[in-house]
Formats: sequence, structure tokens, C-alpha cells
Amino acid sequence: MKIGELAAHYELELEPLYDSNEAKALFSVAAEQVLALSSAKLIMQKDIDISFINMQKLLSILNDLQIGKPIQHILEEAHFYGAVFKVNEQVLIPRPETEELVDWIISDNSSRFLVNTNYKISILDIGTGSGCIPITLKKHLLKAEVSTLDVSANAIAVAKENAERINVKIKFIEADILTFKSEEKFDVIVSNPPYIRDLEKSDMHNNVLVYEPHLALFVRDENPLIFYKAIADFARTNLKPNGQLYFEINEYLSKEMIEMLVSKGFIDIKLRKDMQGKDRMVRAGI
Repeated sequence: MKIGELAAHYELELEPLYDSNEAKALFSVAAEQVLALSSAKLIMQKDIDISFINMQKLLSILNDLQIGKPIQHILEEAHFYGAVFKVNEQVLIPRPETEELVDWIISDNSSRFLVNTNYKISILDIGTGSGCIPITLKKHLLKAEVSTLDVSANAIAVAKENAERINVKIKFIEADILTFKSEEKFDVIVSNPPYIRDLEKSDMHNNVLVYEPHLALFVRDENPLIFYKAIADFARTNLKPNGQLYFEINEYLSKEMIEMLVSKGFIDIKLRKDMQGKDRMVRAGI
């Protein structure tokens, strides 16, 4: 079978789960991994025959996609801010909107390094997952001291492997932020905690519901800001003067988020939309 024929086969077989553009993108990702060809080269070489071994690999990937398994879990990797992270069913697949949150923090703090070459910054990430937030911040803010906290030992194990692969050193803390206490002070606290309400599950793709960790995704409808409130309380105690708190948030709860931060005494609160125009990020100071 030729590359172009297999691409068409992917599109046909994935039609029940994905639209045409999504199916094409999935084939492109799979083919890049197996055939080591970029999307542009796939198009130029669509009439090239695929070897039997590579054909079997690509059909195996297709079989997993047909049962709803995310391509990132099939390949055990996800791209985030220019780096490749190992992922599995113990951690959330990094999302583009989280890249925007990380970019905001890097942008805010890179300028401080330019003004003062001796400037140092301490960062705490809450909700480690794959480690995409703390590892990326450490990679791009080299003088930063970065710590990260998660309740899941399995998630921390994945994040530690990613830190080793990307060659950065960060401090890992296994703890539950709902009960965690510390005397340490930080310049920046950042979190992308669970924020999807149970009532929103029906709007989600089945591959998320089945294959991604519910612990990192969902909160009860009656208390959707439970983690944000706990993190805000922690930040009030553990942020240094002029420190900043950054959140990725539920687009439907931005008003409630801002009201909560105001009630806890935060100032200079800024809401930012993601690339899709959804209320997605908040920055607040003390």
C-alpha cells in the first residue's frame, strides 16, 4: 500500500470518531513517528510504497485510535513548548492552552532577568502531571529554582523521567495541596488543577473520559473551585512580597474565580483568553 492510500484508509476508518481534518492530522502524527517523514514530505511522497513492517505498525496505531485511545498515549509522547514529553494514562496530555499559560509566566519573568542579571526566582507548580509546566519553566528560566507538587506518586514518576530526559533539575513534592503546609516562600505559584465539573462530562470526547486520569480532571459540581481556594489560601501565606499567582481556569467560571481571588485579598487580577477566545488564564498579585 502507498502512503496516500493508507492516509485515505485512516480517514475512512476514523470517520465515526473524528472529522476529516482530525483524521488527516492523526495519520500525519503516526506517519511522522513510524516513517520519520514530515507532513510536507508525506504529501510529496504519497505514491511511495510502505514496507510491510511499517504498514503493520501504522495499522496497529489505527486499531488503537479506533477504540478511542489518544494518539499521545499510543506513541507515549506529547509535544509541549518545543519539547517532547513522555505521557501515559497516569498523567494528563499537555494542552496548547497550558503552553499559553507557561508562555505568560516566561514572558513576565524573562524581562526581570534582562534588567537584573543577578535576579533569581523561586517557582512552585501545583499539580505536576507530566511535568510540562515546571520542566518548561526551568528550561527557559535557567536561574529559577523550581519545585512541583502532586498527590499522585505515579504522576511524579513520569515527571521525574521527563526532567531527566530534558535535562533539568527541579524539586518534587508528593503531597495533597488540600492539606499541604510549608514554610518556604515563592516568587511565583502556578497551577492547572482539576476544574471540569461533572456536569460537563457529557461535552467531552470519549478518549478523554476513558483514557485520561479523572483525578487530574474533574471536580464536584457543588464545589468546583475547591482546589483554587486551597491554592489561593496557600499562596496568601507562601508568596513573597510582590509575588504572582497564575492559574489555568474553567472558561465557564472566570467570574467566580475573580470574585474568589478578590475576596481573599489578591490585587492586580488579570484575566486572559486563550487562542480560541475562551477565558482560560488568571494572574493575581499580593
